[in-house]
Amino acid sequence: MLKDDVQKVIDEIRPQIQMDGGDIELVDVNDQGTVKVRLRGACAGCPGAAMTLKFGVERLLKQKVPAVKEVVLAPEKTGCCG
Repeated sequence: MLKDDVQKVIDEIRPQIQMDGGDIELVDVNDQGTVKVRLRGACAGCPGAAMTLKFGVERLLKQKVPAVKEVVLAPEKTGCCG
C-alpha cells in the first residue's frame, strides 16, 4: 500500500520533471520508509538532480505520504544485464 501511495505522488510530479526533458521512475520502497527512484533523460546527468530530488521529490513525498523518511537515487541500469 505504501508503494501505491508513493507511485501516485510520483505520477503527480512526473509532468513537471518531463517539462525539463527528464523523467522519474519509482524503483523501490522499503519498510523503513526509504524510497528509491531513478531519474532519466535530461535529469539523469543534470547537476541539479540532487537538488530536485531533495527539495522537490522528497519534500512532496514526505508531505503527502508521512511514512516516507528519505528519497535516494537508484543506480542507473547499465549494459545488457543491469
